[in-house]
Amino acid sequence: MRRGLAGALLAAVLWSAPAMAAGDGRTGPVKPASADHPLKELWSGYYYASPEIRQMQDADADNPAMALYNKGEALWKKVEGRAKKSCASCHGNATKSMKGAATRFPAYLPLTKKPLAIEGRINLCRQKFMQARAYPPESEAMLALSIYVRRQSYGQAINIPGDGPLKPFVEKGRTYFTSRRGQLDIACAQCHDKYAGKLYRSEKISQGHPNGFPAYRKSWKKTGSLLRQVNQCLARMRAGPLKPGSDSFVNLELYLAWRANGLQIETPAVRE
Repeated sequence: MRRGLAGALLAAVLWSAPAMAAGDGRTGPVKPASADHPLKELWSGYYYASPEIRQMQDADADNPAMALYNKGEALWKKVEGRAKKSCASCHGNATKSMKGAATRFPAYLPLTKKPLAIEGRINLCRQKFMQARAYPPESEAMLALSIYVRRQSYGQAINIPGDGPLKPFVEKGRTYFTSRRGQLDIACAQCHDKYAGKLYRSEKISQGHPNGFPAYRKSWKKTGSLLRQVNQCLARMRAGPLKPGSDSFVNLELYLAWRANGLQIETPAVRE
């Protein structure tokens, strides 16, 4: 029992989130890199969170989503499928091979001729190279492995190019974000571009950046993906949900990542 407790405490120390410097969107604003950016300065969702929520995120031992990180580490090494491979079989040590990966996703994949999010890339590898079953969206396994991969880029700035093969997909995502929809006839941009910092009922509206997802939300009492967050917003707008892995959702995620360029990866974050 003592050995197990000591191991848990040691793991908490080893994986404690490093402090972020000023100008990271948490303690100071990030200046948008693009002249056509809709915001004058960028702030992470952490900036809008209460002291209690910040404290939960700052200490890995208090962050409920970190339990999934440990499960993700085990899944990275787990041999599965007819090919009898694991993620590590091809990618090796994730702390080296996946470092910086989350800053570049969704990424354009020549094989699919369109951008792919990390979750889509995980399932592509599982089905094509491991010959294993795809993880269901929002499943514990998908959330865990997604968190594990993204965590290797903790503290690194998002860097999504808005030109080249990604440009038309970024623009499709922008169109979705700025278009009115649902029975309330409002757009995502109306809340997150114009009213960030204001209250929606008792909840403070953030700028809607994806740099902390998958994240633990106190209101959910569990960890969820960016898709879950987007679909919650759409439900409030009384609009139809987006499907996992759909072109519409990946394009939106791509635009949100481009819109968050310069903010640092915080996965797994804690939010209200």
